[in-house]
Amino acid sequence: MSWKDQHARTEIVHTVLARAAVDPADPRLFEGFADLERLFGDADGLLLALRYRWNIHLDAKLDQAMAQGQSAIEAYLELTAEQPVLRALLDAQYRRRNHSPEVMAR
Repeated sequence: MSWKDQHARTEIVHTVLARAAVDPADPRLFEGFADLERLFGDADGLLLALRYRWNIHLDAKLDQAMAQGQSAIEAYLELTAEQPVLRALLDAQYRRRNHSPEVMAR
């Protein structure tokens, strides 16, 4: 992946997070990106990149918590307070995708 592609991916992620700050459950969060397929495969690929972003931050928080004698839940809650939009987006997308009529019919 080129630096240009990396910057384009980062711009899409930042735009999605800005949209999610308004409404994390908006089903159109991932629409309108000309290079989405090329850079992420599809909206699910972008969602996976966002989940990966969360997991990387959480791993760092857990390492820090262990060193400071904090619990895992304290680390999780601290990260949730630091990254509320990302957490809300992931939670809303999980609910939308797992409780949609198509999924419920399976």
